[in-house]
Amino acid sequence: MKTLLLVVGRTVEPHFVTAINDYVQRTRRYLPLDIEVIPELKNTRSLSADLQKEREADLILRALQPGDTVVLLDEGGKEMRSVDFAQWMKQKMNTVSRRLVFVVGGPYGFSPRVYAAAQEKVSLSRMTFSHQMVRLIFAEQLYRAMSILHGSPYHHE
Repeated sequence: MKTLLLVVGRTVEPHFVTAINDYVQRTRRYLPLDIEVIPELKNTRSLSADLQKEREADLILRALQPGDTVVLLDEGGKEMRSVDFAQWMKQKMNTVSRRLVFVVGGPYGFSPRVYAAAQEKVSLSRMTFSHQMVRLIFAEQLYRAMSILHGSPYHHE
C-alpha cells in the first residue's frame, strides 16, 4: 500500500516545511509516503467560498486514481487517540490494495463532490488549526502510529 498526503496549497513557513519533511522521512522507514501539493487558486477575492471549494474539488478529484481509498482530514471526522489511529492504520495496511490518500482541503473545507468521493473522514482535533499546522500534526501522528505498530520507544503510554 502506498500512502499519499494530498494538500491544497504549498507550505510556506520554513519551520513547518522542515518539521513536515522530518516526519515524512521518518515515516518512510515504515511506510511508502508521498506528499502531493495542489496549487492554490489564484485571484480568489471575487470568488465565493462555495465556488472556491468547487474549483479546488476539480483539482483534488483530478489527483485521485481509480482504486484509491480517500480519507478526508476533516473536523467532522472520526476522532481517535494515537493508539487507536495506529490500529486503524494497521487495518488499512491489511485491506487497502492501492493508495491510501489523506486529503487536506483549502481554507473553506471540501465541496460536496469531494465528500462524496471519500470513504472516510478523520479529525485531528475538535480545534481548528491552520492548514500548515494540520500537515505537521498529521505527519507527526502518522509517524507516531507507525512507531507504535513497530514497537519503537517514540510513543509512551
